[in-house]
Amino acid sequence: MAANMKAVKLRIRSVQSTMQITKAMELVASSKLRKAKERAEICRPYFRELHETLQDIADGNTDFTSVYVKKAASEKYCYVVMAGDRGLAGGYNSNMFKTVEAAMEDRDCVVLPIGKKAVEHFRRKGIPCITEKYAEIEDVSVANCFEMANMLCKEFKEKGFGHIELCYTRFVSMLSQQPDVISMLPLSELARTEEKKEPVRNLILYEPSAEEVFDAIVPEYLAGLIYGGVCEAQASELAARRMAMEAATGNAEEMIENLNLFYNRARQASITQEITEIVGGAEGI
Repeated sequence: MAANMKAVKLRIRSVQSTMQITKAMELVASSKLRKAKERAEICRPYFRELHETLQDIADGNTDFTSVYVKKAASEKYCYVVMAGDRGLAGGYNSNMFKTVEAAMEDRDCVVLPIGKKAVEHFRRKGIPCITEKYAEIEDVSVANCFEMANMLCKEFKEKGFGHIELCYTRFVSMLSQQPDVISMLPLSELARTEEKKEPVRNLILYEPSAEEVFDAIVPEYLAGLIYGGVCEAQASELAARRMAMEAATGNAEEMIENLNLFYNRARQASITQEITEIVGGAEGI
């Protein structure tokens, strides 16, 4: 009985130590989450404005032949995949990888991983990566996003791949994060199609030309999408970690309560047994 009580006490101390860690991680995630959420929300209007500008240019020019709006010259896909730098965030990373793998099925593809877990996952799967330079998503800056965008545009124009898709976790709310895959190139849906019956009059003049302006904006558009994805992904990871650590802390508290109850019952049983033995011994005398 004494041995069991000692084991329970050690178990209680162990769970208490774990609970201190999970509580600390929950507080850290909560403190970082507000700033990450604000940054994600601030970025969204910028991408919307860029998208509308590209659409205005493409729709307002009948002789538009940009390489970025043409039908894909290659059926090879490049996936820009964003995951976390560490675990302990519930299903955040695994949900992202399941979504990406479903999108990749039966496709010839390469990956641009962002985040340590993304690099490790695709290295383990044997899927070729363009670069592993961006293995720390927390360190990815706006300048890094422009580097990635220019690299992707260069490969796209040289027909290294014909499709570029962004895979990130969209921050919906503190309690909801949604893995998503969106197409970045080609911008076929922006191009003017022959089915339009009435010509769209171009009311804006671009120098040197609309097409050159469009081609110059596209890398910025991609950089904006990537940076927006990074902001959304980081906010999502922190929200997922906060929820996971909150649940872990609650489970630890419940476990400690049950262990304390078991310990107290065992202690009472031990005391009762000792009293019984003393009384029995006294009667024998």
